[in-house]
Amino acid sequence: MTVSRVCVNGEFRPLGEVGGEITLLDWLRGSGLTGTKEGCAEGECGACAVVVLRPDADGDSSSWTAINSCLVPAAALDGQEVVTAEGLGTPAALHPVQREMAVRGGSQCGYCTPGFVCSMAAEFYRRGRGGSSAGAETEHAREAPAADHEHGPNGFDLHALSGNLCRCTGYRPIRDAAYALEDPAPSDPLHTRTADPAPAPVPATTTGPFGDYVRPASLAETLDLLARHPDAKLVAGSTDWGVDLNLKHARAELSIGIDRLDELRTYDVGADAITLGAALTLSEIETRLAGEVPLLAALFPQFASRLIRNSATLGGNLGTGSPIGDSLPVLLALDASLVLGSTVGERTVRLADYFTGYRQTLRRPDELIVSVVLPRPLAPLTAFHKIAKRRFDDISSIAVAYGLTLADDGTVAQVMIGIGGAAATPLRATATEEFLTGRAWTSETADAAAAVLAAEGTPMDDHRASSAFRTAMLGQSVRKLFVETNEAQQLGGVA
Repeated sequence: MTVSRVCVNGEFRPLGEVGGEITLLDWLRGSGLTGTKEGCAEGECGACAVVVLRPDADGDSSSWTAINSCLVPAAALDGQEVVTAEGLGTPAALHPVQREMAVRGGSQCGYCTPGFVCSMAAEFYRRGRGGSSAGAETEHAREAPAADHEHGPNGFDLHALSGNLCRCTGYRPIRDAAYALEDPAPSDPLHTRTADPAPAPVPATTTGPFGDYVRPASLAETLDLLARHPDAKLVAGSTDWGVDLNLKHARAELSIGIDRLDELRTYDVGADAITLGAALTLSEIETRLAGEVPLLAALFPQFASRLIRNSATLGGNLGTGSPIGDSLPVLLALDASLVLGSTVGERTVRLADYFTGYRQTLRRPDELIVSVVLPRPLAPLTAFHKIAKRRFDDISSIAVAYGLTLADDGTVAQVMIGIGGAAATPLRATATEEFLTGRAWTSETADAAAAVLAAEGTPMDDHRASSAFRTAMLGQSVRKLFVETNEAQQLGGVA
């Protein structure tokens, strides 16, 4: 009998009876690793961040990836490698990230520090980051200008810390610590570990007081299990379900881990379509596409935080059916289709037909989302407008995505518009699309279309925004699109 266990800080620990309801955070703290903290319990503060070893696209190497341990079930890490703040260094031999945080005053009360350190360590080891040769210990290096306002002279991407919050130290010394990091030493054991593959997923079953967690060995086994247990909870990144576990105390008799199924992790860029496996994380898609789909490239930095994107999947965002999932208006504007699978076979449905009501879709209980298909060619002019109270790591009040094709005479040849947050479901703005098609793309047309778009949907009043504000932002979005596309055409680029 195989014993369920996780390699934590280089040492294997038995999982025990964690079922599907014990999060990695609770399991770690219960194991005595209390450096990892709980702040919000919903993936917004980063106090719970740890690093896990994930496979690179080639499968022959791996990378350290920061995730929110408060969301993912501990059972999902069966057979995997995890490093917490305690495993990075010791008081007598600090890790480079810990040392820079200390000498630059990056920690005060210390509650958030372990999470910052783990997120920073993942970026420290990121392949291709590009180290700094500017001597991190000098005042000159500390004040060296960043390559841009979101990247340091050492290539450090501040988005790596977008999901980590601090309310007493202030962010400048934390940024200074990040920008002072050099390359990992060749002998650094965590650095050398990435030259080899990450552990393969382990098919297993773990029991718990409220239910079981099963990681099937194949998609066929998963579909058979789902056919017999249609009420089972499908768990990939757990960025939505984890919140229900923590804050709503929801429980499932059976949770099925699908995040590492090869059949759900396909990636293909063809002449006629781009196929993205439903269990690829958003970070993996972002890295692999490398700007191939500009509309998705505009979405990713605004989708929650890097910690969330390292776990969240398109399949999960679509599976919840939420009307405010940020990927949904983008996928609508890309005219995406979904491949749904069950024991009786696969079927393809257009995303525009997929949503049937509030958190209701065409997907049957015995089906799961296998992949997302984006038809080509892509629209040459695109834009994604997210209206939220914070620039990053926030839920949108309104989100609008556009795919626009202009004819040689300047008229609108084709336009696709996706809206989130304006109704019980994500919407294709078909009335606005019909209004714009065939018209000259001018400021007057944009003004007229703004009134049409403002009337689409039935926005509501809530704590994020009023109905009137949402309606006004819909109209303004079309005007903003005209300005952006006009500038893009003048520059010969894409909005």
